[in-house]
Amino acid sequence: MKNSAYLVLVLGAVLLSPCVEIHAARQIISLDGRWQIAESKLSEEIPMAFTHTAPVPGLVNLAKPVFKDVDRFTSRENMANRIRSKLAPDDWLTTYWKGKVDQDRDYFWYRKTFRAPKERGVALLKINKAQFGTAVWLNGEKLGEYDGCFTASFFPLEKMIHWDADNTLVIRIGAHPAVLPDTFPTGSDFEKIKWTPGIYDSVALIFCDNPVIKTIQVAPRITTSEIVVQTKVKNHSATPTTTSLTHTIKTWKGGKQVAASAPATVALQPGEEKVLTQTIKIPDAHLWSPEDPFLYAVESSTGGDSVTTRFGLREFRFDAATKRAWLNGKIYYLRGSNITLHRFFEDPLCKALPWDENWVRGLLGDLPKKMHWNYFRFCIGPVPDRWLDICDEVGLLIQNEFFVWTIRPNFFQGYSRTHDADEMIRQYKDWMRDNWNHPSVAVWDANNETKDDIFGDKIIPAVRSLDLSDRPWENSYNKPAGPNDPVEYHPYLMSSGYRGKLTFKMSDLEKMDGKPFKGALPSDTNPPLINEYGWLWLNRDGSPTLLTENIYAQLMGTNVTARQRLDMYAYLLAAKTEFWRAHRQFAGIIHFVYLTCSYSGVYTADHFADVTRLRLDPAFADYMGEAFKPLGVYINFFQPTLKAGVTREFPVMLVNDEPQPQHGQLTLTLETKSGKVLARTQQSFAIAELGAQSYAMSLSIPKTTGDCILKAVARPEGKDAKTATVSRRRLSVTG
Repeated sequence: MKNSAYLVLVLGAVLLSPCVEIHAARQIISLDGRWQIAESKLSEEIPMAFTHTAPVPGLVNLAKPVFKDVDRFTSRENMANRIRSKLAPDDWLTTYWKGKVDQDRDYFWYRKTFRAPKERGVALLKINKAQFGTAVWLNGEKLGEYDGCFTASFFPLEKMIHWDADNTLVIRIGAHPAVLPDTFPTGSDFEKIKWTPGIYDSVALIFCDNPVIKTIQVAPRITTSEIVVQTKVKNHSATPTTTSLTHTIKTWKGGKQVAASAPATVALQPGEEKVLTQTIKIPDAHLWSPEDPFLYAVESSTGGDSVTTRFGLREFRFDAATKRAWLNGKIYYLRGSNITLHRFFEDPLCKALPWDENWVRGLLGDLPKKMHWNYFRFCIGPVPDRWLDICDEVGLLIQNEFFVWTIRPNFFQGYSRTHDADEMIRQYKDWMRDNWNHPSVAVWDANNETKDDIFGDKIIPAVRSLDLSDRPWENSYNKPAGPNDPVEYHPYLMSSGYRGKLTFKMSDLEKMDGKPFKGALPSDTNPPLINEYGWLWLNRDGSPTLLTENIYAQLMGTNVTARQRLDMYAYLLAAKTEFWRAHRQFAGIIHFVYLTCSYSGVYTADHFADVTRLRLDPAFADYMGEAFKPLGVYINFFQPTLKAGVTREFPVMLVNDEPQPQHGQLTLTLETKSGKVLARTQQSFAIAELGAQSYAMSLSIPKTTGDCILKAVARPEGKDAKTATVSRRRLSVTG
């Protein structure tokens, strides 16, 4: 992407309050672009020479010339995985408890010169996200440090800045996670192999006058057609000040004014900070949803500072009584996938793609719509702010997960990570502050596949009330923090084949009711959500990953092509998707994984035939595109053979995720692989809004033999009908 175009795009992401744009009283200078960069072992001495350059936002592996061994670090969690798989010696964890560093550096230093404007009351540097840890120098003087890797940091510049002159800014980051305290969150992931540092989100200078709008939070109240606006203002000056705080509400597109607040008088002593909460009526409110992502903006001003904060009118919750998700007062079924961006960072094809506007829009907008997805989990690692801006605009609900995947009891015994509760709380507060105005952010996810009481006992209770929208919290394998919070379920039915015999057969699904296995959930009363399933991963070239080598050998043997494996992957994953959806036991079905890394030696992989062009594997797009349609079809039949010349009954289950009834024709056929119909039966179907319906359909199997496809097609009728949905089963007809 050209720099000039990118600067326009990121202005909304670089201001003090999340999701904001330029306004007259606040001046923003984006520092995105190429920076000079150097390396060191020492933490406090700025290097004398900067002989490389690197993009901001971006990662250090994009530097020119390249740095040797830039991302070579083995985390404690990955060491445990390697020891468990006999790929590393048992004493690694005692020798390298904080991680094994295989590079001759501990820090990277970024340097850039900027021209400051004429003097203003306040000057701030905002670094949206950088890893691992951040320290800042301005004109040779150190301003401070920030230990977060996933949240924005702010540094006041007034004492050291040269107004109306050139200034030299230096930002130091850690070259690997081990430079930070062991008890601080730096990212924990058993399967991440490369840990690449970088300033991976935007950087900007903020200039304004007092009093400063420090943060804004907008919380919708759709039943009363209102928003609650909470504004934190601060007087940075040495003298008292009194001002008026005003808010004006406009539509984001078109800029039509729809409401305004009464001015609120604010008196502040030197250094004083106050929080003001105001309620503003929104007449004829237009709600936000994935199907209609309508956005508003509130323009806020203190006279000395002003920001524009974008928001959507929507309320999202889970409900224990129905065990469903509710969007804007109605049950809403979740269908979607996962993105593990920080694993994609280690992919050889990643490069600058996560900061390419067109690529990200295609990833989050065009393809999810084609796949009928409305919900994603951003799993074990945050995304740049611009990603969530795009989710707001295209209509995608996000389960936003903090980067914690720690060791569970009875899993890698003795390798547990201890968390610093106070530091975790500080960083979770910052994480919420950065994201709470995004209508796309529907769920706070405290961790992944973790058992640790610190989250439910300390962290979530300490921060939950900060979110005026009261979003649900997902607490992984821990006891849920609230009575209506969702609990996650990861039914990896084929994981037995990872090292041993594959005990699960697809025909087992015929006898299952779709309920979670007994004792699998931390609560039987909270709404359950499947946000991982499958255990069938293949690399993009069709080769098995470390977790599936033994599985495909048992499923198909070794004398098969990559194309045959990819086709089998899509077929089996779609059948599992149909199964979990058809039984209606879960609030949502979220597949793992849409985007991650793919190269020899990885544990999981995604479904792209060409990730740079966002071209999905054709079999995955076909089978999973059908499996996730709002009108779902599932044939509850997985026998490998049918006997010729007999008549038998096939159960066909339908689900309707739409808020209106569906009716039409349901057809069951037996076809040759070339598409010739050998047997056919048809009947009408009718299914209530958000409902489910089952049909028993009889089919006379002809006296023939060979490989065939059993196909159920639900074709709705009516002017608002969607396209037909297809379910397929592979089998052989025998004599």
